[in-house]
Amino acid sequence: MRPCAWYRRLRSEDRAAEILEAALVLPLVFTFLLGIIWFGRAFNVYSTITYAAREGAQVGVVGTGPSCATCNPTAPSANDVYTRVSQVLQASHIDPSQIQTYAPTPVPSLGACSGSASTNASNQVTLYSNVQLNAGSTGPPACGAVVSFEYPFTFLYLPFTTLNKQQIMLKAVAQIHGEN
Repeated sequence: MRPCAWYRRLRSEDRAAEILEAALVLPLVFTFLLGIIWFGRAFNVYSTITYAAREGAQVGVVGTGPSCATCNPTAPSANDVYTRVSQVLQASHIDPSQIQTYAPTPVPSLGACSGSASTNASNQVTLYSNVQLNAGSTGPPACGAVVSFEYPFTFLYLPFTTLNKQQIMLKAVAQIHGEN
């Protein structure tokens, strides 16, 4: 056997081993990268719905009319809150029609405030307006608004298939203190 032929045969066996190693490792790396992408997207959606809930709570506290004591401001409704929440979601290309009602635990109590709970006409966003936010504390009551809803997120781990389709509900709850 000539040295040149022996070297060629050894080199071709190394190539086969490299191809086999790549065939075993690349699907695992690809799956890991897809997992990172989908969890990153889930975190992005969660951050967006949390921001939308904060914006909705801001509308629930401030209202849609003038905010001075002598101007008779209009009381915000759950529909006003839903409008703001859907604007924020649409700006991030998230479908607001998928929002579902969610009641936080524990449910905000009225306490020393004279508030109420209401949902918008399509029962998607819940607004607890003028509720006590610091129930159980010894200080003066802090009244404000609480907005809550949930949004479904579907993990599609293997693209172009229906395998591993897992849906989770991302919950958004935000509260903002009103001025005393």
